[in-house]
Amino acid sequence: MRVGQKVRVKTCRDLVSKEISAKIGQVGVIQGEKIVDGGKMGYIVTFSDDQSTWFFGDELESVN
Repeated sequence: MRVGQKVRVKTCRDLVSKEISAKIGQVGVIQGEKIVDGGKMGYIVTFSDDQSTWFFGDELESVN
């Protein structure tokens, strides 16, 4: 995964808000990286509605 890459949210690992779970299946763009949860890498994703949130890499898939 890299900054600027288009990705689709395929799942949410943890219990999350309705707003975040509504992003499953949506496509966004990686805006940055974030170290989360004991040193694991997360990715900040921005969507077409200008909302941003972070996801673990295994929650995302590349979109061509």
